[in-house]
Amino acid sequence: MSSPRGRGRPRGGTDSRARILAAATEEFGEHGYDRATIRAIAARAGVDPALVHHYFGAKADLFAESIGVPLRPDLDVPRILEGPREEVGERIVRYVLGRLEQPDVRRRTVTVLRAALGAGPMAQPLIGFLSRELIAKVAGATGAEDGPLRANLVASQVVGMVIARYVVRLEPLASASVDEVAALIGPTLQRYLYG
Repeated sequence: MSSPRGRGRPRGGTDSRARILAAATEEFGEHGYDRATIRAIAARAGVDPALVHHYFGAKADLFAESIGVPLRPDLDVPRILEGPREEVGERIVRYVLGRLEQPDVRRRTVTVLRAALGAGPMAQPLIGFLSRELIAKVAGATGAEDGPLRANLVASQVVGMVIARYVVRLEPLASASVDEVAALIGPTLQRYLYG
């Protein structure tokens, strides 16, 4: 008969966190974001699901860490959407560019973006993550029947802006100030969201 477990931190070896990350990368790569489960990741890592939650919290947090996502728009954009409605488009552009002006964040974002565009093993899980954790939230915030399409248009504009500015380095966009870009692209996002 096993003794009852006490409250507090779940038990796990010193390498449990690394095993969980490796298992998560494999599980997300094989099954995509939507079909991968905390239980399956825990089983693959040989740990209790509670230990996965202890180290990483929610599935979105585990996914973001497993692929090194430098931005967490799934956490930040809902707060942006809560602000004054007439400024949402510009605030989204300022958020993205403000974060990407940080060299480490920019470098990691470009790496993740190139992997996704190259149809590598994490492309589909990344798309699933963004669709479920970000685009669906933006779509709901529009209050429109065609909210998913509007959210996809916002995503296409933002991804295009990031690729043109930071990957292709298209001038003069690459050297334009955040204020200039936000003033020009913000109204387009605003129209997509609420127009």
